[in-house]
Amino acid sequence: MGRILVGTSGYSYDDWRGLLYPDSLGKEDFLEYYALRFPFVELNFSYYAMPNARSLSNMASRTPPGFLFTIKAHKSLPPAIGPDWPKDAAAFSDAVSALASSGKLAGILVQLPFRFHYTNENRIYLGKLLERLKAFPLFVEFRNDEWQGERTRDALCKGGVGLVLVDKPDLAGLPPDMEAVCGKHAYIRFHGRNEDAWWSGDNVTRYDYPYTSGELEPWAGRLKRLSGKAELVLVAFNNHSKGRAVTNAESLTAMIVQ
Repeated sequence: MGRILVGTSGYSYDDWRGLLYPDSLGKEDFLEYYALRFPFVELNFSYYAMPNARSLSNMASRTPPGFLFTIKAHKSLPPAIGPDWPKDAAAFSDAVSALASSGKLAGILVQLPFRFHYTNENRIYLGKLLERLKAFPLFVEFRNDEWQGERTRDALCKGGVGLVLVDKPDLAGLPPDMEAVCGKHAYIRFHGRNEDAWWSGDNVTRYDYPYTSGELEPWAGRLKRLSGKAELVLVAFNNHSKGRAVTNAESLTAMIVQ
């Protein structure tokens, strides 16, 4: 059976004070404190700001042995298709190499927005991007159902690229529920089931959703099944508002170890 690591998408949130972090704790110490409670974190700041090798190496050094990171690809890569994307991919790779050399990189998350449609141009671009980043473990998250055919899954699996599974609202056009595993690792992201704000909300309100125990309990069994197919199962809660990700991640962890 593979390991199941449950964590959160991001960790540096002020509204987690009083729940995860002491009120007096400086933000520069958040990561060390987070790593006392969770074995894995998904870095999402890298989507908004190009990371650098020095900062990622420093982050790795501040976490205990065995702690793992995934890192979200910079927004200049997916879904950008322009003359500068190879240069941006090289800069991103250089930075991530520092994290990989520490032995703490679980993979790169390539998150593709709903507007990234299944076209020949986008298929070619995605293939080129994944080829540029192939030195690292890769995971792709599609946000629409156009990419869910066997052709896409077969191509990803052939290249050893993981397909991210998501828990999200049951809305038309979003990817269907599945338990596909490509390669040695599985990756699940919990976005919440906030139907009302999914299309109209921002990156906070869209994911402002507290999972109930009844909604999480079926996932405990599913994750155990996935751990029978994968060496490592990564679970990231993205419903960070009001510390909901912390509460839900700890609840799911307790269910898994029962």
